[in-house]
Amino acid sequence: MIRINNVKIPLDYDRETLLKAAAKELRVEPKAIRSVSLFRRSVDARKKEQMHFICTLDAEVAANENALLKKAKNAVRAAPYRYNIPQWRGGAQPVVVGFGPAGMFAALVLAQSGACPIVVERGKDVDSRTADVDRFWLTGKLDTTSNVQFGEGGAGTFSDGKLNTGTKDSRQRKVLDEFVAHGAPEEILYNAKPHIGTDKLKLTVRQIREEIISRGGKVLFETKLTGFEQKVDRVCAAIVEHNGKTERIETDSLLLAVGHSARDTFEMLCNKGLPMEAKPFSVGARIEHLREEIDRAQYGKCAGHPALGAASYKMNVHTKNGRGAYTFCMCPGGKVVNASSEEGRLCTNGMSEFARDATNSNAALLVSVSPADFGGDGPLDGMYYQRRLEEKAYRFGGGYHAPVQRVADFLQNRKSSRLGAVTPSIAPDGVLCNLRELLPDYVSESMAEAITAMGRRLSGFDNGDAVLTGVETRSSSPVRILRSSETLQSVAVAGLYPCGEGAGYAGGIVSAAVDGIKCAERIISGS
Repeated sequence: MIRINNVKIPLDYDRETLLKAAAKELRVEPKAIRSVSLFRRSVDARKKEQMHFICTLDAEVAANENALLKKAKNAVRAAPYRYNIPQWRGGAQPVVVGFGPAGMFAALVLAQSGACPIVVERGKDVDSRTADVDRFWLTGKLDTTSNVQFGEGGAGTFSDGKLNTGTKDSRQRKVLDEFVAHGAPEEILYNAKPHIGTDKLKLTVRQIREEIISRGGKVLFETKLTGFEQKVDRVCAAIVEHNGKTERIETDSLLLAVGHSARDTFEMLCNKGLPMEAKPFSVGARIEHLREEIDRAQYGKCAGHPALGAASYKMNVHTKNGRGAYTFCMCPGGKVVNASSEEGRLCTNGMSEFARDATNSNAALLVSVSPADFGGDGPLDGMYYQRRLEEKAYRFGGGYHAPVQRVADFLQNRKSSRLGAVTPSIAPDGVLCNLRELLPDYVSESMAEAITAMGRRLSGFDNGDAVLTGVETRSSSPVRILRSSETLQSVAVAGLYPCGEGAGYAGGIVSAAVDGIKCAERIISGS
């Protein structure tokens, strides 16, 4: 197979277009190409009057590959990706705690190896969880065990399902292949910024669970890890709670993929003396614009073209006070969601479905914070910092009614008295406020500076009618559970594998899934 890089393709392309483009690059007749497929596709938006895709194509040819490669400038020989599933050597069943991306893919690889893992998930299956989340958004009645943070699929289930990642690990292809094999759109294999969308991701995680069970694994919902036992310095059992009853599961491999919001679990692990440390993360608010305005700013006259879909953006600013401010988790054609998981505390996130066709587009506008800001030197001080902000947001809204503010008012440091062209999408509703009274001054100042600077880069970003909704506190885990870089096991307890975003070793669906696979491989190999 020949891989051809940097091929310019028009927005309105078909298979014949790809065939002719491959033939031109390889300097052969189209009939010499047996098959052609997309390996990578990204939008070139530099010339908004004549936008196109930049593609990498995979071609099977009838001619001699060596001869063609000598003539073609941008072509190399390539082989299809294959993941070799390791084989389980026997022993106690591994226990995987958490069924978000890290736990899900760890359990999937363990099941495919023959290990028959036991998955422990404090939340509910995705269908029951969806009903609980919809009820919360409608009524404001929160289920602290079944919400946007907890349940099958993890926090990523109620997001955009974004799969773009900075990791170069080849296992990311395994992640994408498995998503497609379990119902995700095939285009995630070649889009430079792939996404599944909340609506399709729910089906996908359900089918992954079904494969794990079909291979002898177990998935125990509404079951929470409350402790673990160890003999000398190695784990020997997981202690879990289900329906008010405590159970003991014998195991010598306990994988902790608990997610970034399992605060009671962090406290339990800290109380047991498991080495961990506070780590930097970011806080701020969601910023929401009309989708059509963002599309026009990014795509010009090509905005609305069906091949482009809703436009995204990604920006960062180094502010005068020395902090980094940036946009994160951008959800084109999506909505801001109430992502609360604790009584008396409110936080937000963003979500979109596969079509990305909602009225607004939103992103987190975040400012970096570090242990120096947390007001202590304990490993959980970042978590307590998050809680204080969420408690304040809850009080500002008089319950689970998110604080919202027009950008113009935020920049002028005054409470909003009305809304403009942008209607907040959060449910159950929002309450007009002054977010500067909610956020620390150094965060507010950095956000205001960033909005103005980003408005110079992206037309309309600083539109006064854009809406800020607070607070966003769960950008990443506030802790890192220390592990060996070689064995991926806790530095204090053998057989205990801190894993994924919650443990401080990933930052998104794909990187968390890759970390889950790596930990599963270590368990299988016994190292």
